Amino acid sequence: MAKKEFHYRGYTLEQLKAMPMDELAKVYPSRLRRTLKRGLSEMQKKVLTAVKRNRKIVDSGGKQETIKTHCRDLPLLPEMVGLVIGVYNGKEYVPAEIKPEMLGEVLGEFAPTRKIVKHGSPGVGATRSSLFVPIK
Repeated sequence: MAKKEFHYRGYTLEQLKAMPMDELAKVYPSRLRRTLKRGLSEMQKKVLTAVKRNRKIVDSGGKQETIKTHCRDLPLLPEMVGLVIGVYNGKEYVPAEIKPEMLGEVLGEFAPTRKIVKHGSPGVGATRSSLFVPIK
């Protein structure tokens, strides 16, 4: 059985990589289209230059390194596919390996900023009333 080829809105990954930025913007959803149409910020441009530099290293057979960034609003572009980007969540850099299925999203979606609160049993120094834990 042959492996299913990836398509994003009717285009293969190779076709998306070959597209200029203005044609790619027409394929993306409206929010990202607006972002690309208005132009990228200086921070976003810095991350893209790091991505291109890292892509050359990986393509030439070198070791891949994680690109760390605070830029959470950067749209995922086809040239980022296959790289690992560390996205800052307010405490640490969460590594996100970019896969083709992630196209059309932004980096911040893969590094949640809030953690689920899981309360445990009362700790040392707890008051007498908070020591009571009902048994189900």
